Amino acid sequence: MDIKIEPSWKNRLQPQFEKPYFQNLIRFVKDEYATHTVFPPGGKIFQAFDACPFDQVKVVLLGQDPYHGPGQAHGLAFSVNDGIPPPPSLINIFKEIKSDLGKPVPKSGNLTRWAEQGVLLLNATLTVRANSPGSHQKKGWEEFTDAAIQALSDQKENLVFMLWGAYAQKKGAIINPEKHLVLKAAHPSPFAADKGFFGCRHFSKANAYLKERGLPEIEW
Repeated sequence: MDIKIEPSWKNRLQPQFEKPYFQNLIRFVKDEYATHTVFPPGGKIFQAFDACPFDQVKVVLLGQDPYHGPGQAHGLAFSVNDGIPPPPSLINIFKEIKSDLGKPVPKSGNLTRWAEQGVLLLNATLTVRANSPGSHQKKGWEEFTDAAIQALSDQKENLVFMLWGAYAQKKGAIINPEKHLVLKAAHPSPFAADKGFFGCRHFSKANAYLKERGLPEIEW
């Protein structure tokens, strides 16, 4: 199966494309796009990988589902297209960055600039039906994104993994904490941010870890 995805990722994930679960997943996704409104746009499904090649990954930020409202999702976890108001979780992320690093809240919620610096903005599920959160869960995407996380954990060193909320922390159980920095906090959603996301200082901690290892810091 020829999947259009950035070459360094394709080399590592090719075995997944041949597995029955992935072939079933692709059939399901194609049918969904043909019969419903699905986000992100088809050409952006693998944008997290396309924008951040395997060899350039420094930080991994795990999300759950793409945004399910019109014009929001463009293939990067927590990110929205230019001109789209930042959703509540992203507003809280920007608030924490301001508190942690003193940076002003940006006008755009487009996080492509993070991806270009080596931040893999990876959702566990890469597609969703419009206005139906969770609609594409347990169809195979989770197995595929687990394989990507496993490859990063096994084949790289000194990565920073940011795991926000119980879902991301459970998914991140396969990460080797002896080779990488694993940061855990509450989810930045309005329902949970006051329970340990605000004040977690993950952004300064990530940069300190990278700096100690002679790696470029992220311009958050």
